[in-house]
Amino acid sequence: MAAPLPYASSWGSDPSEKLGAMRRPLLALMLLLAMPASTAAAQTSPRSAIFFYPWYSNLRHDGQYVHWLQGGHTPPFDIGSAFFPMRGTYSSSDPRVLGAQMRDIAAAGVDEVVSSWWGRGSPEDQRLLAVRRAANARGLQVAVQLEPYEGRTLDSIASDLVYLRTLGLRDVYIYSTRDFEADDWRRVTLQPMGLRLFAQTSQVGFAARAGFAGFYTYDILLYDAAKFDRFCAQARVLGILCAPSVGPGYDATEATGDSRVKPRLDGATYDSMWGAAMRAGADMVTITSYNEWSEGTQIEPAGHGGRYESYDGTYGLHGRAAQRAYINRTAYWTSRF
Repeated sequence: MAAPLPYASSWGSDPSEKLGAMRRPLLALMLLLAMPASTAAAQTSPRSAIFFYPWYSNLRHDGQYVHWLQGGHTPPFDIGSAFFPMRGTYSSSDPRVLGAQMRDIAAAGVDEVVSSWWGRGSPEDQRLLAVRRAANARGLQVAVQLEPYEGRTLDSIASDLVYLRTLGLRDVYIYSTRDFEADDWRRVTLQPMGLRLFAQTSQVGFAARAGFAGFYTYDILLYDAAKFDRFCAQARVLGILCAPSVGPGYDATEATGDSRVKPRLDGATYDSMWGAAMRAGADMVTITSYNEWSEGTQIEPAGHGGRYESYDGTYGLHGRAAQRAYINRTAYWTSRF
């Protein structure tokens, strides 16, 4: 874990010492602002973003399976998901897989890839530059979702943000922001880092008080389409961005045993959430998710047949044509938005 910034707990009684401690992190941030932004960050603000998981490993590329075996499953043909990927039990370290995934996302008309990030040195951190290269090659912007990694504190988050800014990122989505109080967040969110920070929360007032540029909901099970109009109306009053999360459904039974299921209804669930976000006047639409297979929220192409669920029948498509049903439907909605 990176050393914490020198906040009040480490200040002495000498006013000059306090002033110097305040200036050091601010000077570092000012130097970062003087750095040239990446090509992706210099583009226009995204209207749509999709949550992406670079955490999959397999025997061929990584020497072990990771994430495919949740719930006590034994890959490569038995995995912790109600669905089975069209690409099989792939590795996120495979550049061919990353390239194909970014082609999907670009074809879907999505502007920004939000890569799950679990702290410095994590597998997701080690793969971030490869994700960015593959995304930028398709004209996609890259952001991260800063996850609640073990030992996460406000000081560690502040250090994380400085690091992520050096990588040329512009947007950071912070998951589970209610782990800390709104007033405490402001010592992080109000620093001039050249980043847009989005809070994952349904409490719009909390996100505004905490100093975030916007909020997103992520959880499509708890925060359904019926709530979007109220959320966005509150955001407009409070002057922050409304970025509600839409998704095709939820089914984590194979991975976690969670008995709650949000059925896909052959695409009707996805359409209803997109339509509600547009009617609510959302500033952005965030999509849960491209490839969170364990929770069954993915729109990545899925295989067909066997004991796994498939997209067969979605939007009237069948067989191989149904495998890309959600990629194609996302392109429809992003073109309208």
